[in-house]
Amino acid sequence: MTFQEFLHIAFSPVNTVLSVLLALSVIYWIFTMLTGLDIDVGIDSDLDVDTNIDAPDGHIHISDDPSAWAHFLKFLNLDIVPMTYFLTLVLLLTWLGSIYLNVFISLPTWAEALMVVPLLIVSLFVTKLILKPLNPFFKEINHKGERSHDFLGREGRLKSTIEGEKIGMMEVFIGSDPMILMVKSNNGKKLEYGTRVMIVDEEPGRKFYVVDHVFKF
Repeated sequence: MTFQEFLHIAFSPVNTVLSVLLALSVIYWIFTMLTGLDIDVGIDSDLDVDTNIDAPDGHIHISDDPSAWAHFLKFLNLDIVPMTYFLTLVLLLTWLGSIYLNVFISLPTWAEALMVVPLLIVSLFVTKLILKPLNPFFKEINHKGERSHDFLGREGRLKSTIEGEKIGMMEVFIGSDPMILMVKSNNGKKLEYGTRVMIVDEEPGRKFYVVDHVFKF
């Protein structure tokens, strides 16, 4: 395959979006290496996983179970692995799969576009397996290469509505760096999306933290 043929495939109607995203990802990593700055925002800092249609966020809701999305992210080890690492590898694998599919199999454009979905799903699980050996390393450091922090007493904002035994997500800042933690409501009380909360306890093994309202005096 010549370079011109490669460019034709890489920027075909199906692959153009993947190629542009991959190029932006490469630019991001070059920028990070040259400047030392990291703009990683962790696990989707604006996505609400609650299903109440009157929730104040106005986003499309993911699941009937407020904790299902959080459990899926945890299954992919995104409570351990930095999001930028994970997404970059997923994007690369999806792009490679789509390129090779175009090279070896001749399909209509609509069929090629549909194949991106299973390629993306497969890439998610392959990425999980590839990064699994690095989980112990990521457990010891946060996204910026610093030692794990003590989160007890820290305040943040809920990224999902939690109640009872359901586990949701909370955004907390360490300096200027946002991090996402798995949390459960103290005493099972209902805490709405966007509520300002404080970490009051943690479960053994730090599987999740316990949060409550921030009381102002």
